[in-house]
Amino acid sequence: MKVTHFLYNAFLIESGDKKLAIDPGGKFFYYLRPTTLIPKSEWSSITHIFATHGDPDHYWHVDRVAEASGAEIILNKTMVQEREGKLRVLGPRSKGLAFDTPLQNLHTLEVGQSIHVDGMTVTGVAATHGPLLIKVGPFSKMETPGPEERIGWGALGFLIELDGKKLLNLGDTLLLDDEWRSLPSPDLLMIPIGGKEAHNTMDAEQALQAIEFIRPKLVIPTHYNMPALFSSHYGPADDRNFQQQVEKLGVSCQILGAGESTAL
Repeated sequence: MKVTHFLYNAFLIESGDKKLAIDPGGKFFYYLRPTTLIPKSEWSSITHIFATHGDPDHYWHVDRVAEASGAEIILNKTMVQEREGKLRVLGPRSKGLAFDTPLQNLHTLEVGQSIHVDGMTVTGVAATHGPLLIKVGPFSKMETPGPEERIGWGALGFLIELDGKKLLNLGDTLLLDDEWRSLPSPDLLMIPIGGKEAHNTMDAEQALQAIEFIRPKLVIPTHYNMPALFSSHYGPADDRNFQQQVEKLGVSCQILGAGESTAL
């Protein structure tokens, strides 16, 4: 099994005849260009798409990847609503909570629910997106998730069981120790560590707390030191120190740059 990271929470996971894309979003307006994270050259061969929530850096290209590949799409049931007698998903590039995009091959789930898709078992895992502090130069604005707000909409982690491996991706989330303590120990945990300044996810210290009771075999840190909003290191974190602290817990940790891969 091959796992490739493209910064943010964007991953490709390749195993047998399957090629899973997690959060094929766009860079968060890095120099005002919402470009792709997963290269377009990969899109047509993707078989399954997982979207952890509706923020542009995670969700921007979901429909485009699906159009290029015909891939199955797995997301939170709150990302889908019936409008005028037809099921529509939250528009990846629409303003606000506009459920205006028709998509085929949808699979929805909720926290604690498991579904079986093409030989995989996928379980919804609790996730809570925190408020996001957006800073551009001397200006800052706090965006807070809420029932009528787009930010963090549909937040859901995924426990994916594939070819004898358990893969846990938590998306963008704060620490939820009570909800995660009963999870089976995964072979791979993809966990955010860049929330110290932006507050939208766990920071490195909180991620370490989660690792202590989740007890994965391998950790890949996500959603930190990202190109976004005129900065090349939005959501700063010391990944090398984090790696050292994870390894002190007896857990392997691998740092992957954009386009770098590891094998499971």
